[in-house]
Amino acid sequence: MKKRQSNITGIGVATAFAASLCCIAPLVALIAGTSGIAGNFQWIEPLRPGLIGITVIALGYAWLLQIQKSGQDEDCCDTPKASFWGTRRFLGIVTVFSILMLTFPLYADKFYPKKAYESVEEYSELIQVEFQVDGMTCSGCEGHVEHAIGQLDGIVDARASYFKENALVRFNPAKTNLEEIEEAIRSTSYKVEGYTLIKEKK
Repeated sequence: MKKRQSNITGIGVATAFAASLCCIAPLVALIAGTSGIAGNFQWIEPLRPGLIGITVIALGYAWLLQIQKSGQDEDCCDTPKASFWGTRRFLGIVTVFSILMLTFPLYADKFYPKKAYESVEEYSELIQVEFQVDGMTCSGCEGHVEHAIGQLDGIVDARASYFKENALVRFNPAKTNLEEIEEAIRSTSYKVEGYTLIKEKK
């Protein structure tokens, strides 16, 4: 039973991690300085509901085995003490870790450094443009795109939305241009499907 519980627990952890890999990858890519790998895991997003289901079933079954084992231990006082890996404490740690992994897309953007954008008052001319961005699946993707755009000079504001599949950018055309911004977005491995000029203020 101990080996079976370990195997099932391992499945639960692996699927919990895999379920959020599409959101974890951009952050790892940023830390590693290889932003292009982020898009390699976008194919996981459609599988996320199934992976979450497998995680819940696996961990639920592991807890059932743990409870059954505890009942058997009470019936037999000569049962040898289980190693840490087979205890409720370890299973509890694994469960908490899995929950954090499954909910990672909800708070992933908090790990991206926030850019202190330049003041609007510094510029006599600003352009606002909406880029249509394909491939974002969570708030982590938004943070990844915003961070990449924010590295350019002359960016006054950048807000990405995976729900709207866009990125709204305000910038000073004297310091950067549409091509540089588009290239910054593409460097994150998300696709730019086009852009729309919203307004130009002089």
